[in-house]
This record gives sequence, structure tokens and C-alpha cells, in this order.
Amino acid sequence: MRGAFEDQGRLFSYISPEQRIPGQHPLRTIRELVREVLSELDRDFRKLYSTTGRPSIPPEQVLSALLLQVCYGGRSERQRMEQLDYNLLYRWFVGRAPDDAVWDATTFTKNRERLQHGDMFNRFMETLFHHKEVMPLLSDEHFSVDGTRIEAWAGHKSFKPKNDQDGDGEHFHGTTRKTVTHASTPDPDCRLYRKSDGKDSNLCSMGHATMENRNGLAVAGLVTQASGPAERAASEELLVKKASPPARITVGADKASDVEAHIEHLRAKNITPHIAVNTYVTKTGMVRKTSIDGRTTRHKGYSLSQRNRKMIECVFGGGKQHGTMRKTKHKGVAAVATNFLLNLIGYTLIRIPKLLAQRG
Repeated sequence: MRGAFEDQGRLFSYISPEQRIPGQHPLRTIRELVREVLSELDRDFRKLYSTTGRPSIPPEQVLSALLLQVCYGGRSERQRMEQLDYNLLYRWFVGRAPDDAVWDATTFTKNRERLQHGDMFNRFMETLFHHKEVMPLLSDEHFSVDGTRIEAWAGHKSFKPKNDQDGDGEHFHGTTRKTVTHASTPDPDCRLYRKSDGKDSNLCSMGHATMENRNGLAVAGLVTQASGPAERAASEELLVKKASPPARITVGADKASDVEAHIEHLRAKNITPHIAVNTYVTKTGMVRKTSIDGRTTRHKGYSLSQRNRKMIECVFGGGKQHGTMRKTKHKGVAAVATNFLLNLIGYTLIRIPKLLAQRG
């Protein structure tokens, strides 16, 4: 028998969003974990808000909506508000009832900036990794570090001489442009940078991540201006928080970190550098001298670190393919760092339910 077609359907629904979400949906485990972490941050949230005035968007819901954006992708926060209006899955995850109105996109952005200035994204990551179910998944001795370019929200035509900001930036071919003498008009913090010889130069920032080697989870992140030594300096800053004497930690890294001064700094900080050997051959046939010798490469742990460190590319690849890491919509190092950390947290939250299921 053919069913009757009703264009509008029923006006009222007596089924809650909780009943509509499949029992095995991966967001169920993620939502429960996020709720527990947010409850631990309640005291930190109170410090950011006044006790008087009109109520703002709850910070728990702001963070939940931002996590949805990096997990499911989305070109802007305005689009996320539009999808939150009609998507019951998103409403259920954030904690909005089906009849609740969504927030204005500009108001949502202002509340995100409040959390950014309060460093709540770093606090969220730290609290997440101190969770009783997450801690057994992490290694506290073996890590990997790497960096990636984050394309800026600025074009080549905006990269103009600093003393002539109103000049014409369209005709830059054949001219010499350097970060010392030039700057981008919309985003002065980004830098013109290329990954290696023969590669194209782009306006970008650099995102740096620390990964633990047991399950490949990103445990720390940092964004800096793009430059040659930035990756090594950032890795030292991130790793010093993980090294706790007298126990030593190991760190795997690529050939760009095979620099004598950098390796000496790591060893002085109780860190064993398991860095890839760089024996680059120049155009004249000269072989570059490496700073990694047999004292390091003879151990089995060195080959294990070199094998495991490649998992960090999955962190960057996931953020660029599915998240919002490839080309940022934000301007300034602080705002870009917030988006970068959210992508690291999103990747970790997606991995954790699978790892917990494997543990039984």
C-alpha cells in the first residue's frame, strides 16, 4: 500500500535528540569525554566571566561547537552556526534543545576570542591528557616533534614594502622581497617562506606539534612565525616541559633538526635526540657532516623512534584534509595558534574511542 505524502509532516515531536543518535555513534564516547573535561575546567571558566551583566554563550558550548568544526570541517564559524540550526546531531553534541535558537555568528566569535585570551585551549588539552582513561594510552618517555606550514589568509599581492603600505603589490615579479623589508598588509605576522630549494614560497605561519610514540597522539602544540630555525626552537620549548630529571626522554625528528647546536641543547636538557641523519650531498660533491653518530644510531630505540615519528604526519594530514589547518581563516599568531590547537585536540578525540575499544 502506498503511503500518504505529507509535505510538512507533524508540528510536534516527542522523540528527544538522545534517542535519535545511534547507540554506536563515535560522537557518543567523544561527547562523554568532552563533558568530563569541561566539568574539570569549571573553575577556570569562572575566572574569565563577570558575576554581573547579561549571560553570554556558555563556554562549554563554545568549545563543543569549535570541536565539531575541526572534526567535521567547515569553512567558517558562520557556516557552523547555520548547520547547528538544522542538524540534530550537532545540537545534541553541543547541548542545545531542538527549539533553542542558535547564536549570532559575530557573538560566537567574540566568545571564542575570550577563551583564546584565557588560554583555555591549552588548559583543555592538558586536562584531557590527565583524564584517568586517557593517561594509560600515553607514553611519558618517547616523543616525536615536527612542524608544518599553515597557509595564511593573505595573498602575494598583499606582501608589500613596510615603508610603503599603500603601494601597488600587483607587480612583484622580478623584484626581491624579503621578510626584513616587506610585510603582509592584512596579516603582518605571516612570513614568506618555502619548505626547501626549488619549492614555491607562500605566506604562512608554522605549526609545531609534539607526539607521544605509543599511540601517536598529539600532546602539545605551538605556532610561530615561519623561519628556518623556528622548528628547532619550538621543539626545544615544547620538549623541555616533557623532560623531568633524572629520567631521560627520547625525541624523534627529521633531518632538519640535525644541527650540532640544537642537538647539544637537547642533550643538556636531559633529552636523547633520535634525529634522522642528514648527509646531504651538495652540488659540488661535498657530503654534509652529521651530528648524529654511532653512540645514538647503534641502539634499537633509535630505529624504533625513526619508524614511529612518521605517525606525526597523520596528525598534520588529518588536520589539513578534514579539519581547518591547511589554510587558516584567522589573522595573527595567537588566533592561528588557537585554530591549530583545536585541530590537534580534534584529531586526538577521534583517535581515543578507537584506542579505548582496542584495550577492551
